[in-house]
Amino acid sequence: MSGFIDDRMYQDRAIRDAAKAVVTADIANIKADLAARSVGDRVADRISDSALGVFEEAIEVADNNKGALAALLGAIALWFARNPIITLFFGDEEYEGGDEFLPEEEQSVSHIR
Repeated sequence: MSGFIDDRMYQDRAIRDAAKAVVTADIANIKADLAARSVGDRVADRISDSALGVFEEAIEVADNNKGALAALLGAIALWFARNPIITLFFGDEEYEGGDEFLPEEEQSVSHIR
């Protein structure tokens, strides 16, 4: 029985030594990798890769939904051109935001003329 236990102990020790050699080699590879490029460079590369991936996905979605994209861009253009459009319809008088359609008791004092 003692021979079996000794054999098992030698096998376990060999497995342990092999695992320790793998971990030591991994640590050496990580150190060599970090010496070649700093952590900051790696983070910057990962962020730029992620941003590029998001940009490529946005282009793909835009290509697949051209009508929705056109409607969105049109809505944004109308939003930025709202003051000239309102001036076109209401004349040169200053437009004050739409309170004139509320009942008088709900209109703000600043909008009452």
